[in-house]
Amino acid sequence: KVTDADSGVNPDSISIIIDSGSKITSGITKNKVSGGYECSYTPGTALNDGSHTINFDASDNDGNAAVQKSVSFKVDTVPPTLTITAPTNNLITNKKALTLTGKTNDATSSPVIVTATLNGKSIGAITVGTDGAFTKAITATEGSNTLVVTAKDSAGKATTVTVTFKVDTSVPVVKSATITPNPVNASASVQIVLEIE
Repeated sequence: KVTDADSGVNPDSISIIIDSGSKITSGITKNKVSGGYECSYTPGTALNDGSHTINFDASDNDGNAAVQKSVSFKVDTVPPTLTITAPTNNLITNKKALTLTGKTNDATSSPVIVTATLNGKSIGAITVGTDGAFTKAITATEGSNTLVVTAKDSAGKATTVTVTFKVDTSVPVVKSATITPNPVNASASVQIVLEIE
């Protein structure tokens, strides 16, 4: 929005420069408001991922130039990377106390926030190191477990990894044992059959 209380804004003087490109004067929508114009512009080509700066210029009808205004921002269309190294998918373990271990990164919109749920419940805050690595102690339940880990960058892009694993702390039980033949002939073969559950 550009306004001038004295002589008004010269609409032909309104221009923008994207990054180090050429001055843009055409294609800018200029809606008249009290004392000036409210403007908008849509680039014909999408901006690349990364940092950008836009400079705005305008003058009044007497030729007095306004102080240039600038705005800087980042474009990020790529979600962060996310790798879970432990627990591994389809793991079967006899331990309920485990450690979630992984790594994340986002080239454009770091830092990345990592959240996780275990069987639908949050496991609490996860601290991500400057190298993107993170660890978090978790306590699983007997049987099947589902761990859902999400990494979200500051642009709102997210990557989710789901890990399923099983905890089995029960000991096997020998239900029965049979020997054939019985009684055993020392010179013959013997078959031993165990039923375990």
